[in-house]
Amino acid sequence: MSKEKIEIIEDIYKENNIIADKVNKELNEKHVYCINVMGSPGAGKTSSLVQIIKRLTGSTAYVLEGDIESDIDTILLRKLGVEAIQINTGGACHLDSLVIENAIKGFNFKENGVLFIENIGNLVCPAEFIIGEHIKMLISSVAEGSDKPYKYPLAFEKADLILLNKADLKPYIEFDYDFYIQGIKALNKDATVFEVSAKTGDGFDEVVKWLNIKRSTKN
Repeated sequence: MSKEKIEIIEDIYKENNIIADKVNKELNEKHVYCINVMGSPGAGKTSSLVQIIKRLTGSTAYVLEGDIESDIDTILLRKLGVEAIQINTGGACHLDSLVIENAIKGFNFKENGVLFIENIGNLVCPAEFIIGEHIKMLISSVAEGSDKPYKYPLAFEKADLILLNKADLKPYIEFDYDFYIQGIKALNKDATVFEVSAKTGDGFDEVVKWLNIKRSTKN
């Protein structure tokens, strides 16, 4: 009896990508710009979003908050007046496009909106799946060390925008910035990198300017 190898994972990606294209088309029709926010647990994804959203003018921000369990960040965002919907995966290490397709039905989008999808805290799985986004934004941090582009290359390879958060800790932590940047550029020459501090707000004015330019030139 002959054996046949079946690439099941390819089928998973194919179905996911078909749905992701539908999500992206729907968001385009509603004039909503979508950002897939990736990063490890504790990198400062939610605190960075707060700093970005505070600086968005003339736009309404929406957040899909992905976590394995809990709604701590969603409660925080809602207290700040942000329309946020919680997604709990119950163990899955990433969000997929089917989950996003169903979740965005809970929003009544206004034109010129910005949808932030805060993915599960993980530097591996979320980078493997497109979920209807226009760009991927990766939150890294000084506290994690300068070797992360080398240890978790896919997340850095796929990112359009990289925020090096907790830059205020650089005087207190051994962090080789040149080594970090070299690792990124070896993987992704087109990625834009900003040093930021979600604690102090430093660097986020430049991030929002970049995002506004990117949104205005979207195809």
